[in-house]
Amino acid sequence: MSSDKAFNAFEMAQAQFDKVAEQLNLDAATRDLLRNPLREFHFSIPVRMDDGTSKVFRGFRVQHNDARGPAKGGIRFHPQETVDTVRALSMWMTWKCAVVNIPLGGGKGGVICDPHHLSMKEQEQICRGWVRQMAKNVGPLNDIPAPDVMTNAQHMLWMLDEFEAIQGAKYPGFITGKPVGMGGSLGRAEATGYGVVFTIREALKDMGIRPQDTSAAVQGFGNVSQFAIELY
Repeated sequence: MSSDKAFNAFEMAQAQFDKVAEQLNLDAATRDLLRNPLREFHFSIPVRMDDGTSKVFRGFRVQHNDARGPAKGGIRFHPQETVDTVRALSMWMTWKCAVVNIPLGGGKGGVICDPHHLSMKEQEQICRGWVRQMAKNVGPLNDIPAPDVMTNAQHMLWMLDEFEAIQGAKYPGFITGKPVGMGGSLGRAEATGYGVVFTIREALKDMGIRPQDTSAAVQGFGNVSQFAIELY
């Protein structure tokens, strides 16, 4: 059935939660707590562009839940980024960490920008500006960022450097996805794509289907899909 209504990721995430909450017979207070973010931050990041002009970028961070531990989730750079997408992804991070019993909560962040049209110097300013806005509300004890759409180890390194400069101390646990030589983890680049394949394999196992008897259609060839294709 077609609909003129625009897709909203957060509404979908809430609908998913409502369905499961009904099955689990959760009480009203718990439902209200878990179907909405615990806290949100919206801010502006002024940047001096290479041509001498100034431009303001909009950034945000959503911390959905931290009951099980510090919020955990990536920082996305995308020209069509929306806070509702980030809200949905932060909620899904809460569920993902809980399902595999990792003592972390759910968070996600973003900046409305297109790295393809920004120099490295301009991207660095955005990264450092994001940290300056969030420095009091992120860190190894309360919210640990990571790479996501169109962010990588270099972006994380700039953010780590800015956070440590503000705090006046070394905090390698502030952020994940750093370069291996700066305390990053081996296998980080492949992890998400491999995780997709591991999940598919387990689902196929439950369905009694052999992976070699299947074929897959892949959209895109980014950080996730290229490694998923490699392993599939």
